[in-house]
Amino acid sequence: MSAPVQVTLLGVGSSGGSPALGCKCATCTSTDPKNRRTRASAVIKAGGLTLLVDTGPDLRQQVLREGLLHVDAVLYTHPHADHLHGIDDLRAFCWLNRAAIPVFGNTLMAEHIKSRFSYTLLAPGEYWDKPVLTLNEIDSKPFEFKGTTITPIPLMHGKWPILGYRVGNVAYLTDVSHIPEESFALLENLDVLFLDCLRPIPHPTHFGVDQALEAAQRIKARRTVLIHMTHELEFHALSARLPDGIEVGYDGLQVTAER
Repeated sequence: MSAPVQVTLLGVGSSGGSPALGCKCATCTSTDPKNRRTRASAVIKAGGLTLLVDTGPDLRQQVLREGLLHVDAVLYTHPHADHLHGIDDLRAFCWLNRAAIPVFGNTLMAEHIKSRFSYTLLAPGEYWDKPVLTLNEIDSKPFEFKGTTITPIPLMHGKWPILGYRVGNVAYLTDVSHIPEESFALLENLDVLFLDCLRPIPHPTHFGVDQALEAAQRIKARRTVLIHMTHELEFHALSARLPDGIEVGYDGLQVTAER
């Protein structure tokens, strides 16, 4: 039996979050905390490591909510603002630990970090007053980080090639419009799958509900948790229509895969 993998969903919202600005729909006016969604991100704990998936613009409040004080590395999925623009908040972890943070992403991701956030790749100053990151460009090959195997999962987000990630028997796939055939082989025998599910109807760059359910049924994880949702999906209404083994994620949800 492999070591447990624990995932905390920092946020399960889409780029606008929920409540959406100026909206009075059932989700946005709900008092249920499960309908209040910050931008999509997660923490994966495995093999003694704390791995952050993406750095959205709500990262600071998410970290404070969860009491997170250490990050060993960041796994980036793609360079859209709602997944990248909290990168400056990594400086707090660099300052606390007086250490650079390795970040991982594909060629597209690496080029965006270098062109838009080049200051994060400089050597540390005396006061560690900015993020100090080491950029690692990866492809679809599994890699080892401090004894833990991480498997990138190639995906398509509209016309963009992006990455999901598998650690142990847990996979995190956000902002997906298409799963390439070869990637399904990397998603076999999952205990837990976190899967993009943007809105009730299809979207050019994301799974809608029906597409997410079709993918989940093919992948056949023991447990599937839907993430990256707009305010068009109210927690209880969506939960009521899901089959066994598939559930709606929410900010702060913790899931542990024991195998």
